[in-house]
Amino acid sequence: MDKGENGKDGAIKYCYNKRFSWQAPEPVNQSWAYIYLGGCLKKRPLGLVAIVLYKSFTALLLMVTSIALLLTLKNYQTLEIFSKDYVLEGKSIIIDWVLKKVINLNPRTLAFSGIGTGIYAIVTTIEAVGLWYEKRWAHVLVLVLVGISIPPEIYELIRGISPIKIVIFLLNLAVFWYLLRNFPKHRK
Repeated sequence: MDKGENGKDGAIKYCYNKRFSWQAPEPVNQSWAYIYLGGCLKKRPLGLVAIVLYKSFTALLLMVTSIALLLTLKNYQTLEIFSKDYVLEGKSIIIDWVLKKVINLNPRTLAFSGIGTGIYAIVTTIEAVGLWYEKRWAHVLVLVLVGISIPPEIYELIRGISPIKIVIFLLNLAVFWYLLRNFPKHRK
């Protein structure tokens, strides 16, 4: 079977560019920094792709946490009864620790935490999407939110150092530095 310009079953896909004209897509490069976009290839900086992946993963974790907190709130009484009847027999220290922490929380605290985490997950998703499409507002949003989070992270490191705190601090510092250094130029 004859292969087309983009290497697929004889079909030639065209991309709509910003000047309102159709053009053939860029040749396929085997580098994974080229990201496939609906038949068109667009090269994105590797650092930007890494930040989008980091933000997407963070948004996913936040959304799962938010759902878990809200489900815990909905089933608070059931969970409380379960924790009293549950016998661990030393098999899972983590489950015991989580149950004790959740049961000792006020239901209003659970609701506030679940909703707040959900809102932050949505904002983080918006950041990732905006960065993916290389929007200037997304760079500003990420710079502001990451910049605001750095002083409390320094304070937390002063209170007590842990590997997770160090990794998160270094990741956020790298994101801030990269976006500040590669801030998009103003377009007219």
